[in-house]
Amino acid sequence: MNLKDKFRTLKKADTRVHYKDPVSKEQLSKYIQKALYNHKEENIAVICIGTDRSTGDALGPLIGAKLKQQNSPLYHIYGTLDHPVHAVNLQDTLDDINKHLDHPFIIGVDACLGRYNNVGTVTVADGPVRPGAGVKKELPPVGNIHITGIVNVSGYMEYFVLQNTRLSLVMQMSQLIAEGLHDALVERFNKEAQPTINVRF
Repeated sequence: MNLKDKFRTLKKADTRVHYKDPVSKEQLSKYIQKALYNHKEENIAVICIGTDRSTGDALGPLIGAKLKQQNSPLYHIYGTLDHPVHAVNLQDTLDDINKHLDHPFIIGVDACLGRYNNVGTVTVADGPVRPGAGVKKELPPVGNIHITGIVNVSGYMEYFVLQNTRLSLVMQMSQLIAEGLHDALVERFNKEAQPTINVRF
């Protein structure tokens, strides 16, 4: 789980959508494409952080599982329901990525606790996500950019709050993020694959 939303200072590059917004998938995809605009790395690794042992913290593994089903050659997935990436194996996962992928571009995905009126919000931002900070864990930062979903309210007994998060909310948010991220990466590839046409007059 990511740093609590109330302790985050949003950068200008941060972009947010709410999962109930009718155009949330299109907006999210556009924001992710914008975050990827200046990055041309071919090896994209998506690290979906969390565990299926906690409803709220299962957001990442659910997203990873949905992306894995796409079987896309455009990106590498780390963190699914069957093989989650969490506090115990996060550093090993990062080491494995850097060992097997040449100059990887990493997208960190994680659940987050935040203010009551922000629950259900998905954020796209530059820089790494800091998993575990919301529950006082020291873990390595993850990502050149990151995506977080606010699944519940922060401030008191975070572990208990995560475990008692509504599954319906997490499922809908995971579907939104998985679809928006996949669409953004496919669109990025399509734009790069388009040939340059020289027109002479």
